Amino acid sequence: QVQLVESGGGLVQAGDSLRLSCATSGRTFSIYAITWFRQAPGKEREFVAAISRSGGSTQYLDSVKGRFTISRDNTVNTVYLQMNSLKPDDTAVYYCAAARRYTDGVFTSPVIADYWGQGTQVTVSS
Repeated sequence: QVQLVESGGGLVQAGDSLRLSCATSGRTFSIYAITWFRQAPGKEREFVAAISRSGGSTQYLDSVKGRFTISRDNTVNTVYLQMNSLKPDDTAVYYCAAARRYTDGVFTSPVIADYWGQGTQVTVSS
């Protein structure tokens, strides 16, 4: 069982930055690929950024490329999402999800996830 806990959300103005964290106490953290999803009111959950088990592979939603950076530190069982130049369209609840992977790849579909965090709210005002 893997428990994921997100933190770092908040209310910011357009152009500001936030860093989200996804932490777990699981001892096998390094076998899981981690993906950040987000869900805005009235919209479907969408993929934002993904990172492989080792951190060697990453993938981003086109609209966040160049603004968001996903990284992981397997020594402290945490994945980060650095979000810069935030826009009002980035407003959503952000979730991290974990999927056990047998290769060093990423996943972008929510149906692949084995575990989910509870979410953290990010609100960007104009």
